[in-house]
Amino acid sequence: MKKIPSEPRQPNSFFQSVYEVVRLIPRGRVTSYGAIARFLGSGKSARMVGWAMNASFTEIPHVPAQRVVNSAGLLSGKFHFGPGDEMKNLLEAEGVVIENDTVRDYSVVFWDPAELLNEI
Repeated sequence: MKKIPSEPRQPNSFFQSVYEVVRLIPRGRVTSYGAIARFLGSGKSARMVGWAMNASFTEIPHVPAQRVVNSAGLLSGKFHFGPGDEMKNLLEAEGVVIENDTVRDYSVVFWDPAELLNEI
């Protein structure tokens, strides 16, 4: 059984809960900032999820932040991956097709963290 992240209690624990969810996103799939926020019971905190993703690059174990996009499938966080198309390249290496900085077939590759609740 997969470990479901705990409810956030402090800002740092919120970020850690976000990281736990992101680490569960299957390779070749993406989710949105809002889907993570809703799963964690903080539906209006999509922007905070984005801040967590921006702060995730030094986390150990690694957080696959490239798998988190906006609700339209746009690679809105791509600038935080440095110069070039690193976010796009990471996703394409997993088999996700990107066109014009947007995930093609977003609804097909979208992974909803709420699916974890069905596994309990």
